Amino acid sequence: MITHNFNTLDLLTSPVWIVSPFEEQLIYANSAARLLMQDLTFSQLRTGPYSVSSQKELPKYLSDLQNQHDIIEILTVQRKEEETALSCRLVLRELTETEPVIIFEGIEAPATLGLKASRSANYQRKKQGFYARFFLTNSAPMLLIDPSRDGQIVDANLAALNFYGYNHETMCQKHTWEINMLGRRVMPIMHEISHLPGGHKPLNFVHKLADGSTRHMQTYAGPIEIYGDKLMLCIVHDITEQKRLEEQLEHAAHHDAMTGLLNRRQFYHITEPGQMQHLAIA
Repeated sequence: MITHNFNTLDLLTSPVWIVSPFEEQLIYANSAARLLMQDLTFSQLRTGPYSVSSQKELPKYLSDLQNQHDIIEILTVQRKEEETALSCRLVLRELTETEPVIIFEGIEAPATLGLKASRSANYQRKKQGFYARFFLTNSAPMLLIDPSRDGQIVDANLAALNFYGYNHETMCQKHTWEINMLGRRVMPIMHEISHLPGGHKPLNFVHKLADGSTRHMQTYAGPIEIYGDKLMLCIVHDITEQKRLEEQLEHAAHHDAMTGLLNRRQFYHITEPGQMQHLAIA
């Protein structure tokens, strides 16, 4: 059992949540974090309308955190009685030998970093230079987005056009919320990401293609300044097949192959005293 006294964290103005990764339970939230939670649970912060992550289960972060990878999650929090997005950096700490914890530290964007209107309406990709070669010849789908213009897609490379199924003119008439299944809910998330320095692990979204089909996407996004415009470069990777295989493996791990019913291990898991109490409360 973790018996540390975390009250000193209340002195911080940044919100901090301390979470048990294996039980996925909140251990402590400082006063700034509690103010943003209101009546929400930590699970609801991670699964709200503006919540985005690269992993649904916290234990899957442990290996990357142990290797000191930069991991960001976007939580849904309450500000002035309205839901909005908040970026958090994840850090692993060993408070005891047997019970590591994940610290979610809120990243408050300074007011001076508010998005300003850019000149990207006049953007025209140059045919020469490092950026042009990098953008045009890369086999990964890439989108150049202007967050200050309602998420306008300013440019897309050939790989992106082939993947989404649009020609260049049509693609550059769209906004990112038109290809993201979150719709306009992606805008607060985009604004949060635009304040980050980049280099963090990708976040997962579901994107819609020209034919109406949807694909699970890993999105590597970060700010970039091109030709004097402050934009966002998004590199996307299709993980639909990976998600399908993961779901099949998870189903096989929890269900009997012959009957399709929950197997013994899963039955014992949900009938543990703590789980039964949770089910009763729900």
